Amino acid sequence: MSSTPGVVFRPARRARLIGAAFALALISFGSVAVAAEWSVVPTQGQMNPRHEAAFIEHAGKFYLIGGRRIQPIDIYDPATGTWTQGAAPMAEVHHFQAFSYGDRILVVGALTGGRVGGTAMPESALGRILIYDPATDTWTRGPLLPEGRSRGSAGSVIHNDTLYLLAGLTQSHRGDNVTWFDALDLKTGQWRQLPDAPRTRDHFQLAIIDNKIYAAGGRRSPSGQGFAALVSEVDVFDLKTGQWSTLPSPAGDIPTTRAGTMTLAVGPYLVVAGGETQRQEVAHDEVEALDTRTGVWTAWPKFLKGRHGSALIRHGDAIYVGSGAPKRGLLGIPELDEMEKLELPAELR
Repeated sequence: MSSTPGVVFRPARRARLIGAAFALALISFGSVAVAAEWSVVPTQGQMNPRHEAAFIEHAGKFYLIGGRRIQPIDIYDPATGTWTQGAAPMAEVHHFQAFSYGDRILVVGALTGGRVGGTAMPESALGRILIYDPATDTWTRGPLLPEGRSRGSAGSVIHNDTLYLLAGLTQSHRGDNVTWFDALDLKTGQWRQLPDAPRTRDHFQLAIIDNKIYAAGGRRSPSGQGFAALVSEVDVFDLKTGQWSTLPSPAGDIPTTRAGTMTLAVGPYLVVAGGETQRQEVAHDEVEALDTRTGVWTAWPKFLKGRHGSALIRHGDAIYVGSGAPKRGLLGIPELDEMEKLELPAELR
């Protein structure tokens, strides 16, 4: 493992957002009714159970990265249905989104250390991007986050060779919430500050649809209310105008308020899945989709098992979710070790 100054990415192809483990299923949208259910994906080998992790696709394979405790990467080949393992990161990383960019994988906006699994290091924000090279199975240290603006449990997205990092926690779950919004030019390595978000949030993910960045779900962990301090509003940043807006309330609010959610863009739909709340000990199985053209939310088919702390993947004509925790917070052990799949209808393929 080496320390790499500046930007070391090779944008050989257009950057793709693949946020961390992703799950979708549709009941209806518009005039189209779809009968669909999630199904368990049979595999050879096994993933390492984990949560507060990332689940992404890179070069046709799925990667489970990070989570509580230092663990090797799990790599799934959908062509063979087989799991293998890659190198563990040089530090514990959790509460982040990851991305396939060029020939590398980026880990962005993470916390490190922890309250779970016997680690001795206190939980804090990881102040830099970590980079994994699948071709050599090696990790390097990427660019630092902007000076004085390090945070974890933040939302992030890549668009047109720019990485956007929003909100999060400055230290641990008991640190400060922030509204900070920063952009990193992945070609030059330069950060710039953008207008602050309308509100603080953590334990959420970002997605981009039609040149607009959507922030939905999440909570304010340091509020003293724990799992009950949920954020219902959906904030939208227009990349063309450089301005924030908030969807009209209550119609535009996320129907099932929750944090620890997984977010994915599927065509014009913003999909928010899973999560955790004070309302129930079991993790949420809800999958809800916002039609960004009409501003209407629709309930999509639920996960077979509720989960939080993972991500969704769009691969071919289906959506996948893997790992995660079946119960909220510290109750989320044992973690899940299986993958679910939802076939998308023809209208969304």
